[in-house]
Amino acid sequence: MRDAAPRRETDRRGPRAPRPAMDRPRYAAYQAVAAVNRDDAYANLVLPAILRDEGLYGRDAAFATELTYGTLRHSGTLDAILTAAAGRDVERIDPPVRDALRIGAYQLLHTRVPPHAAVSSTVDLVRMVGQGATGFANAVLREVSASDIDKWVARLAPSMETDPIGHLALAHSHPQWIIRAFAEALGGDLGETTRLLIENNERPPVHLCARPGLADPVELADASGGAPGAFSPYAVYLAGGAPGDLAAVVDGRAHVQDEGSQLVAAALVQAPVEGPDGRWLDLCAGPGGKSGLLGALAAQRDARLTAVEVTEHRARLVENATRGLPVTVLHTDGRLVGDEPKLPEGHFDRVLVDAPCTGLGSLRRRPESRWRRQPSDLPALTRLQRELLTAGLRAVRPGGVVAYVTCSPHTVETHVTVTEAARRSGTPVDFVDARPLMPAGMPGLGDGPTVQLWPHRHGTDAMFLAMLRRG
Repeated sequence: MRDAAPRRETDRRGPRAPRPAMDRPRYAAYQAVAAVNRDDAYANLVLPAILRDEGLYGRDAAFATELTYGTLRHSGTLDAILTAAAGRDVERIDPPVRDALRIGAYQLLHTRVPPHAAVSSTVDLVRMVGQGATGFANAVLREVSASDIDKWVARLAPSMETDPIGHLALAHSHPQWIIRAFAEALGGDLGETTRLLIENNERPPVHLCARPGLADPVELADASGGAPGAFSPYAVYLAGGAPGDLAAVVDGRAHVQDEGSQLVAAALVQAPVEGPDGRWLDLCAGPGGKSGLLGALAAQRDARLTAVEVTEHRARLVENATRGLPVTVLHTDGRLVGDEPKLPEGHFDRVLVDAPCTGLGSLRRRPESRWRRQPSDLPALTRLQRELLTAGLRAVRPGGVVAYVTCSPHTVETHVTVTEAARRSGTPVDFVDARPLMPAGMPGLGDGPTVQLWPHRHGTDAMFLAMLRRG
């Protein structure tokens, strides 16, 4: 076992606090939360490295993961409660102490950790990262522990009758502008919006994609201790663990991918096209999950995929994800269709435009995103989305199809972008009803022709799909 005595280290995450003489799962969670809040890191990237550094596996790793993701998901509500308990705005608390208090408050309000253990362990942590603040931390956490989460919400949240968005924001820890966007996409139904917010705060299962022709999903489920997916014929659900250690993932027969992403990629291949069907294009391919699935399907249909990625390191990820498949990776800007010799206009039979977006559809898996994104992000993103979709419509031949996909249900990124890009494209474009391209019997697909998937309806990320055919 690694020596737990305090010592100072430096690694790729920068200077580290002295290693505390306390349980390592809580310290690992603190390191991850601090990295996210201090360095704008991503939890899904920094936490695995921290767990390895701390030598945490099994139940200890699971506990550290729960503390990290739970604290990040609920930090908006936790901050409101800590502000009330401390008698000062949480932003005035020293950042290391603030992060430790968030983890402690999460344990008190959202886990079965005994209150005395949550308080004492957090005070120990504060002793290591915020010298002189232990008395303050002890007093704040004891005040937090005096009420459960329902009582705190009843005390601090505005009335649902007079301010429903404000109430939902504090009760379910989402920024108000995101709740408004969800409600608009759900037709103003606040009851369904509430169900979505609740689902966003649940820990999602890991989804695997068994690559067609390379892995059987039933056999993969048996080998991994998982279960076949509900909708995608390639999906496998895992309860937890380390999917990257599975043999099928290591050797490229499967990859980690949300079932919703599988469904929208497969829909592109299901859409009927007129004429030849051998030249496929993924215009925004990084990090390569959809390209991996499309490449495996292309291999079965004697087709070839061109995968375009503008960022160099993400292009390398696509190359790794598609090794051994009929995929050519281009490190270039997808908007250069017609100017880039390898991206001629009117050349491709099927085109996927999986456009960069706010990522509001994957808040279950990326909890820090809800606090980082701002409405001011939308103008630049929607302009890029329109430009990429317009390029995709130039790239496809007459009679071919383009799938426009975003991992966001925000109507500005979905319906508005598609309508505007189709109007400005200068080419005749028809909408294809995407609902028949989903698995038979799949519920809650709306009135068409586009499809919006939802965590609370389908158990997937909130993926949007519009299918367009060039005339």
